[in-house]
Amino acid sequence: VKPTVGLVDGAGIIPIAHSQDTGGPMARTVADAAALLGVLAGRDYTASLDPAGLRGARIGVARKKFFGYSPEADVLVEAAIAVLKSQGAVIVDPADIPHAGEYDDSELIVLLYELKADLAAYLATWAPGARVKTLADVIAFNEANKAQEMPYFGQELFLQAQQKGPLTDQVYRDALAKDQRLSRTEGLDVVFAQNNLDAIVAPTGSPPWPTDLVNGDHFLGASSTPAAVAGYPSIAVPVGYTFGLPVGMSFIGRANSESMLLKLAYAYEQAAKPRRAPRFMPTAQL
Repeated sequence: VKPTVGLVDGAGIIPIAHSQDTGGPMARTVADAAALLGVLAGRDYTASLDPAGLRGARIGVARKKFFGYSPEADVLVEAAIAVLKSQGAVIVDPADIPHAGEYDDSELIVLLYELKADLAAYLATWAPGARVKTLADVIAFNEANKAQEMPYFGQELFLQAQQKGPLTDQVYRDALAKDQRLSRTEGLDVVFAQNNLDAIVAPTGSPPWPTDLVNGDHFLGASSTPAAVAGYPSIAVPVGYTFGLPVGMSFIGRANSESMLLKLAYAYEQAAKPRRAPRFMPTAQL
């Protein structure tokens, strides 16, 4: 579960960017995730779990930008959508998210600015006696210990962040305003209101890939950005397997709709029973 930003106290969590950072549970089942989120947030989320929770729910399918990059994921998510419908959900298809993909550049600007500022604040609060006090210190430490710290990759994003100024810079403030406008008021808020939706679903991401230290990651696509930039909640559940590795479907919601998302995800999980126990193989057979 990725909760709404601000629902869970982030004190003590190493930051990336405060406009997106949020702590949430990773669990074996939706029920376990609901119980753990209750501990983190201080309220009972298990009360919303209902095997019949999909009945009458309005669920949109975000196709544009989030389907088509992985045929394997698409097939599994289409089957999951059929399960949602069979359990009584009203499927609104398509229910595309406006402006998806139009704020990638501004999102990166915000992340770089906030990383520099938030990391320094974190170190000052939680490690006041440490020799490393700023992002510049982290960069220098990594460079001095390159063989141990960076045997397979560099620190290009750290270097880009270090070049940024304070959070009072107009460039940062404009980028943050653009992110919030396109992801919230002209993005998710619009598609939820126009279609009277309880949630939106899309493939969580492309199937996992084997580690490739020469060519890098084989990332094809994912649906995490709109909810992440907006600060809204989402929950990912397994829907099947390809080459023995799990593929997920994400339920995306309005701000503070964790109870609704958990109810829908739980009802799907009870109907589909998609989880397999891990086998801990030495390597995947791809």
